Amino acid sequence: MRLKNKFFKIIFIAFIFLSVNILTGCSASNKKSLLIRQKNNNNNVLIIGLSADATNLIGNMAADAPTAEVTSQIYDGLVRYNRNLKIVPDLAKSWKISDGGRTITFMLHRHVLWQDGHHFTARDVLFTYRLMVNPNTPTPYAADYLKVKKARAIGKYIFQVTYKKPYAPALSSWGLSILPRFLLKGKNLLTTALRSHPVGTGPYEFYKWIHGYEIILKANPHYFMGAPRIKKIIYRIVPDSSSMFLMLKSNGIDYMGLTPIQYKFESNGKNFIKKFKKYIHPSLSFTFLGYNILDKLFKKRKVRQALSYAINKKEIIKGALLGLGRHCYGPYMPGTYYYNGNVKKYRYNPEKALKLLKQNGWNLINGRLIKKGEQFQFTILTPQGNPERLSAAEIIQQNLKKIGIKVNIRVMEWTSFISEFIMKKNFQAVLLGFTITPDPADASSIFSGNDIVPKGLNFTSFNNPQIDKLFINARSTFNLKIQRKYYFRIQQLIAKDCPYTFLYIPKAMPVVKSTIKGIKPAPAGIGYDIRQWFIGEKIS
Repeated sequence: MRLKNKFFKIIFIAFIFLSVNILTGCSASNKKSLLIRQKNNNNNVLIIGLSADATNLIGNMAADAPTAEVTSQIYDGLVRYNRNLKIVPDLAKSWKISDGGRTITFMLHRHVLWQDGHHFTARDVLFTYRLMVNPNTPTPYAADYLKVKKARAIGKYIFQVTYKKPYAPALSSWGLSILPRFLLKGKNLLTTALRSHPVGTGPYEFYKWIHGYEIILKANPHYFMGAPRIKKIIYRIVPDSSSMFLMLKSNGIDYMGLTPIQYKFESNGKNFIKKFKKYIHPSLSFTFLGYNILDKLFKKRKVRQALSYAINKKEIIKGALLGLGRHCYGPYMPGTYYYNGNVKKYRYNPEKALKLLKQNGWNLINGRLIKKGEQFQFTILTPQGNPERLSAAEIIQQNLKKIGIKVNIRVMEWTSFISEFIMKKNFQAVLLGFTITPDPADASSIFSGNDIVPKGLNFTSFNNPQIDKLFINARSTFNLKIQRKYYFRIQQLIAKDCPYTFLYIPKAMPVVKSTIKGIKPAPAGIGYDIRQWFIGEKIS
């Protein structure tokens, strides 16, 4: 995945198959994969396993990881994060910041072509900006662009944006996908054909999408940074991790993420090590149990704190992740400049949990937590396909049972999970994950009261005006020490209010076929620029 600047939910889904269907499905997929490889001289195809289908192929309109993965190859932003998580030019060859940080002038690359042959210009950037601030645009990312006072195209290859006041995340926000004005002007973004047949300026262009099965991209021969060396990418959608691993071993997939069980116990044989290369590194993500603050059970802060005390995160990391993860105490990564390690940590303490619950009228009677004759019970929703999260949910279920709380677990298909439950706030608690970027301001998208909007990422409806004000202050200064002070305080308040029970930071465990070359591990992982990969000698 080419790194952009936005938050994307890490959502993995899985269907439940009978064993005969797993074998039959994999066999058919592998036969088709072999035919595709033969047709492309076996040297130009990279097959990537995805646990879920994309929701649409206009990346600015969605917040799920599969959509982000695919669209990052199709579109470019003005800037992007490089292998070391530093902001570097993309469609903008350079920029100038002036007026005390209020104005950014982007000098754009000339001779960039859209994938249908039209020329890219500053008018496309201006059009994309106007889409983002249009209240009718179904996007969770409008907040960054509403800070803009004025945006204009200066000729064909200069785009200038001026903010109402200094805005620290301004530069990184222009990593959003730039969209083609000539194809989208006047179109309904919910019905346009570009949702399923996109046109971008990126290294790969759209070829085919069989919903629920695969998305095929082909190399853009006119890409302004040079055509990719691998000529076709196939995103194979395999909702079950065991099925995907079977396809990997039988030549049906080249690149996937391993589960802890697969990494530790199923990928150590001599033949596997000869055919594949495993990697492991900290993921830029965190997993959490999020509470719907609108639900009467979770309105009280002490109740949410009690649940956090009652959940054994150490047991989850050991049992669900096999130790391949670390504790999470907030939305920033340990070891980074903005991480505050001195926040309330809610170490496992069921006795303290019960004490807090009793203060809110709940009493443990005959093994059941009761208030006004009703037992404390709720349902955790989580999408299909991530066995670690399902295991985590089951551990949480057992933890809370010990203090008399009945927890139901509902595992759901991804599309309905998002559209009918998350975005409509039709849930009590969710077990999910967020990816994060190096920009600490991005956390405002999930914790700011201003983002309690349709399609917004603050789907728990958490609202603390003090936190909102601190985010505003942090974004209004370029002084890193002052920013850090504000973000430290934000983390303290989030920990105190406990809208989430922060669970763990998982390890990323990608595995790639040994014939694929050009992979250079970095702080950004391994997939930050697939355009540079190529296929070398065949492993016998």
